[in-house]
Amino acid sequence: MEFAAGGRLEIRITPSDVGKRVSVRRLSDSGTERGTFTDTVGVLTSWDKGVLLITRRTGESVRIPEASLVAGKVVPAAPARRRGPAADFAELAPVMARAWPPVESEPLGQWTLRAAVVAAPAEEGVPDGTAGGRRTGFTRRANSVLPLGDPGMPLDAALARVRTWYGERGLPAYIQTATGAESTQERLCAALEERGWRREVTAEVRVAALAPVADRDAGDVVVARAFDEAWLRRYNRSARPGPEVRAVLGGGPSVWFASVPSAGRVPAAIGRCVVDGRWAGFMAVEVDPAYRRQGLATAVMAALARRALDEGASAAWLQVEEDNGGARALYEGMGFALHHLYHHFRAPGSGT
Repeated sequence: MEFAAGGRLEIRITPSDVGKRVSVRRLSDSGTERGTFTDTVGVLTSWDKGVLLITRRTGESVRIPEASLVAGKVVPAAPARRRGPAADFAELAPVMARAWPPVESEPLGQWTLRAAVVAAPAEEGVPDGTAGGRRTGFTRRANSVLPLGDPGMPLDAALARVRTWYGERGLPAYIQTATGAESTQERLCAALEERGWRREVTAEVRVAALAPVADRDAGDVVVARAFDEAWLRRYNRSARPGPEVRAVLGGGPSVWFASVPSAGRVPAAIGRCVVDGRWAGFMAVEVDPAYRRQGLATAVMAALARRALDEGASAAWLQVEEDNGGARALYEGMGFALHHLYHHFRAPGSGT
């Protein structure tokens, strides 16, 4: 990381660079004779009252006293070259949203409020459709705000509207944000964090060329336009799947479901693919623990990829939580490269 010009460290950023990707070096330990330098790379999300706020690609915000800076410069908004198909966040974000359609949505300027309420199993003294006295939603993706642009009002007013809208539905208020690529939402992440919203879940968005996925062995995978009860039992993301679960899973531009038969009533492995223009999105890839390490996840994705190729798709995407090391290793081996990260921020005091 080069900061020097003519052998001299220079601070080549100012408050006018807020919103740009920067690299800075600061003195982090002045208690030693020479001190310790720390480098930070991310989007400069604010520079106020002598403190810089830099939001890293992970969504983490770092506060840096201006007085500790020894060097700084603006750097390119994204790496010069990525593996996989070329795509920007503005293209991918609506494609991914259409793959997990909510049951109910409402615009807020260029934001979209989304909900897919699912009935939770009844408990003693708790009304059906609640969990511990509150309702739940089927996937955060279908029960969170998609903030692609300006909400059409000041941020605090928009956040108040968000909390009211989800509160009326008995749901916690979530906002889905993205970091780590050109035109992602580091500044919104910092603003939410400043207002007490808590980042709960972070996941990776990975992309790849579709044809190499389809070239792998598809084995005895069965592909269909609809899922059945056996498929749903293997998916097992809801204790008692209601119509909202079925609507989200079945929704999308062109949806395919895959399963690998087993000796029992429940498939050994399943998967879901949504084809949308040039993109094929893979999700709900699950394998019975008794059948793991037999290549079934790869076979499911290969079979789905072939259907997507037949429909004219050429690029693939998927989402995987950052703490799922096994799945990340699988997808890395299949050629899926990291594109950006997305996060769900929860409103302070919103549910438990």
